[in-house]
Order: sequence, then C-alpha cells, then structure tokens
Amino acid sequence: MAFHLFQEIEEDLRSVEAELNKQMETTHPTITAASSHLLLGGGKRLRPAFVLLAGKLYNYQLNRLLPLAVALEMVHMATLVHDDVIDESKTRRGIATVRARWGNKISIHTGDHLFARALILIAELGDSRITQLLAKASVQMCEGEIQQMESTFNVNQSFRDYLYRINRKTALLLSLSCQLGAMAVQAEPRAARTMKWYGHHLGMAFQITDDILDLVANEEELGKPVGSDLRQGIMTLPILTATVRDPLLKDLVHQKEKTEEEVKEAIERIVKTGAIEESKKVALLYLQKAKKELDHLPDSSVKESFHKIADFIAQRNY
Repeated sequence: MAFHLFQEIEEDLRSVEAELNKQMETTHPTITAASSHLLLGGGKRLRPAFVLLAGKLYNYQLNRLLPLAVALEMVHMATLVHDDVIDESKTRRGIATVRARWGNKISIHTGDHLFARALILIAELGDSRITQLLAKASVQMCEGEIQQMESTFNVNQSFRDYLYRINRKTALLLSLSCQLGAMAVQAEPRAARTMKWYGHHLGMAFQITDDILDLVANEEELGKPVGSDLRQGIMTLPILTATVRDPLLKDLVHQKEKTEEEVKEAIERIVKTGAIEESKKVALLYLQKAKKELDHLPDSSVKESFHKIADFIAQRNY
C-alpha cells in the first residue's frame, strides 16, 4: 500500500509495528523466530490502518484502538501462515514462508499461537460486541477457506460461489477492521454500519484485483510466482470468466498437473478472452459502491483518505 495514503495515522502505525514486534516475543524461541519471520516480509497493514482511520472519524483514542489494530493484523497473519501450509507455498512477499523454513507442523502451531494471542488482546478491550463479531467472522473465514479447498479445479462453479469465497477470505476481515475501529471509539451505530459496508466493498475489490494480478503482474513486484491460482486450481473471477468465453480452456484449467508452458498458455488464453478487463470492471463497481458509502460521513481529511485508498486499489499493480 502506498503509505502516503496513511499520513493521518503515520506515527500511530509505527506504534502498531512496534507492538506487533512485541507480540512476536514469546517464552519459546521457535515460536518467536517463526512469528518474527512473518514481519520480515512487511505487508500493507491495511487492517490496522483501517482500524485507526475509522477511529479518526470519531472520538480518537489510540490506547483503545492499538490493541484492536494489532489483534486484527495478527488474525490476518495467522490466516496467511495456514494458507501457506494448505497451498504448499515456498515464498510470500519475496521471502521464504514459515512453512518453507520450519515445516508444516511448526507453521500450524505458529498460526494458532498468533490467533490465540490476538484473542487475548481483544478480550482485554472488555467489549463483548467486538468479541462476538470477531468470533463470528473467524467462523465464516474458516468456512470460506474450506469451501475454497473443496472447490479447487472445479471449472463449473458459479460466480456467486466465487463472491461467497472472497467475501469470507478477504472482505470480511477488512470490513470488520473498519467497523470495529468505529465501534471501539463509540461511534454511532449508523456510522459503524457505514464503515462496515465501505470495508466490505473495498475488500471485494481488493481480492478481485489480487486475482487479476496473479495472472498479469510483474513477478518480482508480486512477491510470488505468477499463475499461482492456476497451479493450485483456485477458480478466480478472471479464470471463471475466461472459461465461459473459451469453453475449450476448461480442460486446461481443470488439469491438476500443469507444466510451466501450460500455465503460460492458460494465462495467454485468459488474457485473450478479455476476462482481465471484465474483472477490472467488476472491481471498479465495488469501489464505486465503497465510495458511495462515504457519502454518509461528514467531510474531513480522513474521509478523503478513504476515497484515495479506493482510488489506489483501482490502479495498484502489486
């Protein structure tokens, strides 16, 4: 993420980073090393940024928002560790995954440990509404991941299935970050709902854009091999759109073992169908919906930052 978009909270994001490093320290050296390794790859820190920005719209209290911001990023980090085990990923953001360094067993327990520590931070807020919403979201995120696992290489799934998956995979936690940031500073219920839906629409667009970039991005900027979804059989919007327009592509996409040449051929055929442009249009529609939600908020520099974030996602290339 372009950090100039977070100028309003730049100093406080440093506090988030410092607290994240602190939370990685444990009494067990292996867990500490594996957890700390995750931070080396950096990350966009979208979730904590949204918590802080949403709080800026109302009665900003860093001491109230910091534990929440850190906890939601740790939940996100936990899902990444688990995803890398499921996907057998060797790299993420240009560095070796925890799985590649320590193996599956350590990775799973590292993810569980991060999630458990996040729950401790949330519990310390003493707000049962926030605890309940995060618990419900965690259940839905797991359901989405299982659905994705069960639907791999299924070229006949619907666009509705895809939207269901990415809502739970990505949009849910981004939406929650915006909503809980507002709730933590006692914003009006309507304002919290506005932030919830802004985060939802933005999150949907963010994942669709990710799925597009998986096919056409510069591999060095992407931080992982291009075409990963094709190799893993994950049916994304551009892939599903392309198979409708080029039915013969289904056999190649459905094929579980693909050579590098076959992956390259599949990408070229997907691009040729115009599925990339069509998927970009869908992402743009979600971003327009996100910006429309902001009409419910009073004018402010923070509101303008939310607008700029939506614009950035529309044009990002990593």
